[in-house]
Amino acid sequence: MALDGLVIANLINDLNQTIKGCRISKIAQPETDELLFTFKGSFGQIRLSISASASLPLMYLTEKNKQSPMTAPNFCMLLRKHIANGRIVDITQPGLERIIVFHIEHLDDLGDLRTKKLIVELMGKHSNIIFCDDKDMIIDSIKHISAQVSSVREVLPGRTYFIPETMQKADPLSCSEDVFVQMILEKPMNLSKAIYASFTGISPLIANECCYRAGLDGDAPSAACTRSDLEKLYIHFCSILGTVSTGEYQPCIIKKGNEPVEFSSVALASYSDCELVPYNTISTVLECYYAEKSVYTRIRQKSSDLRRIVTTAFERNHKKYQLQLKQLDDTNKRDKYRIYGELLQTYGYNLDPDARFLECINYYDNQPVKIPLDTDLTPQENAQKYFDKYGKLKRTYEALNELIVETKSDIDHLDSILTAMDIATSEADLAMIKEELVESGYIKRKSGSKKSTVKSKPYHYQTKDGYEIYVGKNNFQNDELTFKFAEGNDWWFHAKHMPGSHVIVRTKTGDIPDHVFDDAAALAAYYSKGRGHDKVEIDYIQKKHIKKPNGSKPGFVVYYTNYSLNIAPSIENVILISE
Repeated sequence: MALDGLVIANLINDLNQTIKGCRISKIAQPETDELLFTFKGSFGQIRLSISASASLPLMYLTEKNKQSPMTAPNFCMLLRKHIANGRIVDITQPGLERIIVFHIEHLDDLGDLRTKKLIVELMGKHSNIIFCDDKDMIIDSIKHISAQVSSVREVLPGRTYFIPETMQKADPLSCSEDVFVQMILEKPMNLSKAIYASFTGISPLIANECCYRAGLDGDAPSAACTRSDLEKLYIHFCSILGTVSTGEYQPCIIKKGNEPVEFSSVALASYSDCELVPYNTISTVLECYYAEKSVYTRIRQKSSDLRRIVTTAFERNHKKYQLQLKQLDDTNKRDKYRIYGELLQTYGYNLDPDARFLECINYYDNQPVKIPLDTDLTPQENAQKYFDKYGKLKRTYEALNELIVETKSDIDHLDSILTAMDIATSEADLAMIKEELVESGYIKRKSGSKKSTVKSKPYHYQTKDGYEIYVGKNNFQNDELTFKFAEGNDWWFHAKHMPGSHVIVRTKTGDIPDHVFDDAAALAAYYSKGRGHDKVEIDYIQKKHIKKPNGSKPGFVVYYTNYSLNIAPSIENVILISE
């Protein structure tokens, strides 16, 4: 997630093509650190959202409106007083800084033409929106920064605006090859970090991309690079930055499956294993990226309590399972005690009363054996003592075998729920998972509350030649998909020996092309615990051969004759119809 100098330059390029020359129709301040401008021009009406939030500074063109407070904040009122109905004459960026300067013409109280500047600094926790006159005197800002807060620069009415030079970074747009090489070599750090630590507006994402295109390891020390390496790196550095002068940006979002992982204004070759989704404007990229990203972030936050419950139960059962296995291992000596008892009954009749051992031949293997004795007991009593030990260990062995199967079943069930949480994309998905935890006894149902009726739908995909594929998101959906939705000749897919989704391919005859088997298997691998593996083994069989044992846990099935294949997890060859 790099809102770097290149993205800002791309945004300014778009703004100059859309709102330059337009008049400001409305100014609103929906949040304490956010402004919403409405412009009217030949294209109609469009809005510009500007956020100086410390956690998510952002700016993009949008068609969406936001509700504003009944009473406008002071900064909003000031802007309305000065630049309401003003005209955007230019939008600039100093160097490759993450700063956008709006030059606005307006009429003052006397009807004279004046120019003001609205300066937007999108710099993480230092983000701000600053309103200045034509001589860079600060009129006001959305955040006031006093000398007690920053010793570098005050942002207060009456102060002169300037860009603080605190990082001693060079301007990448005017950097020569010799300066580039010198700055990289003098940085005692890895190559990628040396790039973004040396030049303004360069993010780690772009630095890594430069290294990747040059065929260099970004994690290697910069001092290990030869002059030839750095000359090659400079060529790709200039190639990427050339988009600023040519305006040939390639706004895109990088997705891994359905989840967005990065965005950029240039095509990222370093993400060759992910899907690159191109967009027409960087504003659309920013709006879509953060909207989609917030879905995954929100779901992860909402599932945190459930995940903690499941993880705790999983760890507890795993410890119990290990202890049970150890106890089972201890019962392996039970037959030894039985044999001791039998040998004492056979050879103990002529033992000396004070004997501490019985030495004899074990008639089961014809090997000599030495049996410890309790001198306070008779040989018969010693034999009974060993028979009692045998009986106790035998009962323990039989009980543990049942308990181990039950505990392993609980572990597999909880593991499947954790996988379902990773797949969940909506609150309805989480509601189904919570209901499963309630029914399984991991969560107590609140007094008076009824069973949740909220249901989400499985993923619906389609192959390029029209075959329908359905993917369950959780155990309840898996059961419903396999035993209520699927028909006898439909094909069923699942990752072998690991939790994952049931995948159903609809077909009335049971005949499907070979590539559909691959597409469905790739989906089953992707929606499983093995998503991060290079290859996953997938079992597939027709639905009519799948059985569900009575009393088994949700999502659990059995089958005996199946086919298998190894395939890489992927969703690239199918089309998502609904989720």
